[in-house]
Amino acid sequence: MLILDETDLEILRQLQENAFTTTKDLASKLHLSITPVYERIKRMEREGYIKKYVALLNKEKLKKGLVVFCNVSLKQHTREIGKKFVKEIVSLPEVTECYNISGEYDFMLKILVEDMPHYQEFVMNRLGSIENIGNTHSIFVMGEIKNATALPI
Repeated sequence: MLILDETDLEILRQLQENAFTTTKDLASKLHLSITPVYERIKRMEREGYIKKYVALLNKEKLKKGLVVFCNVSLKQHTREIGKKFVKEIVSLPEVTECYNISGEYDFMLKILVEDMPHYQEFVMNRLGSIENIGNTHSIFVMGEIKNATALPI
């Protein structure tokens, strides 16, 4: 297991802020030469600290501005039923996040759609077609206060 030092953590912070930051720019900010910075990044990629690089898109411009958190409870709780539910949820592009949670509900879904009619269509035709859903509870986001993509390190 790789032990990260403060330089590694700063590299990760910088890359979380801007994945397009060049090795040369990172080296300059860290007062290091390019080669050790490059080697540290490659090592952290190999070790799985850096999973992938992505572009963050504007959901409103792409007509996915309605954010809904939908809590779901299953009628029955067996390993097979749970696996089948997860497989079906993962296949739905509108579901951008899915968490197995404790409490009254079994799963919490983050769903992105264009508007309320599109959400209604999603619930009736897509989510509603998944077997063994007992209860759902939808929470509609009225305004986004904070949406951080960076992990606190």
